[in-house]
Amino acid sequence: MIIPNRLKKGDTIGVVAPSNPIIGENIEEIKRAKEIVEKDGFKVKFSKNLFSNTNGYSATAKEKAEDINSMFYDKEVKMIWCAKGGENSNTVFQYLDYELIKNNPKIICGYSDITSLTNIITAKTGLVTFSGTNFKTIATDETNYSYKEAIKRFVEGKLEIGEAQEEYITIKEGIAEGELIGGNLSLVRGLVEGKYKIDFQNKILFLEELGFETGPALASNYLYYLKQNGVFNKIKGLWIGNYEHESKISLEKIIMDVIGSEYKIPIIKSNNFGHIETKTVIPIGTKAKIDTSKKIKIELIEKCVY
Repeated sequence: MIIPNRLKKGDTIGVVAPSNPIIGENIEEIKRAKEIVEKDGFKVKFSKNLFSNTNGYSATAKEKAEDINSMFYDKEVKMIWCAKGGENSNTVFQYLDYELIKNNPKIICGYSDITSLTNIITAKTGLVTFSGTNFKTIATDETNYSYKEAIKRFVEGKLEIGEAQEEYITIKEGIAEGELIGGNLSLVRGLVEGKYKIDFQNKILFLEELGFETGPALASNYLYYLKQNGVFNKIKGLWIGNYEHESKISLEKIIMDVIGSEYKIPIIKSNNFGHIETKTVIPIGTKAKIDTSKKIKIELIEKCVY
């Protein structure tokens, strides 16, 4: 495990776009996010291809990978913040320089499609990466909850998940410890098998999904794929985040329909990560503990920044 250094006021944050293109109103949103972060005492550096849309649906895989590799190589840059999500951050996998990343560890953060990228970086290098707000969202969220969570984690080095008053629901009782992996369900599904896969053994898996794009039947499809490939036999615990669908069918209901009473792992639910206003920062690759007897049912038990 490689733990990155924390962020300090005055440090430079590099912004990359590994997923959908930054076009239209996104350009102004990214610029507003830059203003907010710079007003807070940081410097912001845009990657060379941040605003590229070479393919008409995104920058090319090589352009995106070049930006990520360059930001890890750049000694001035202390953190890499992914601009926004989308559908195809996995296109960069074969073009990333994993040795370069391993030898130049730094914070890299994003959510949604970005969790595909962050999980693979952790799997290939041992670097602790982060599921948290995207850079654009700093400007578009209605509150500063998610940005404050990022500052709390990256600058102050605090381990608290979300805010103390947040509700945790026990779906299945138990106690478990393990390294955190996961993120968006549809993307986790894509990391189960193949050349670019992640190791689920003895992990605590956190999952969320965007109900607008993934209805209950499709979520069930993804979860059954995890089940059929032995994921639920391997993990130590499951942490469910936000999922909202017009049917009002919950992700926890779908999960229990899939796994039933077959598995003895603890399962908890909270609304502080995912496609939601309240996005805490979850480290990928450090240990956490689930204890369903406690009010706050999950805690980080290893530091994630130095």
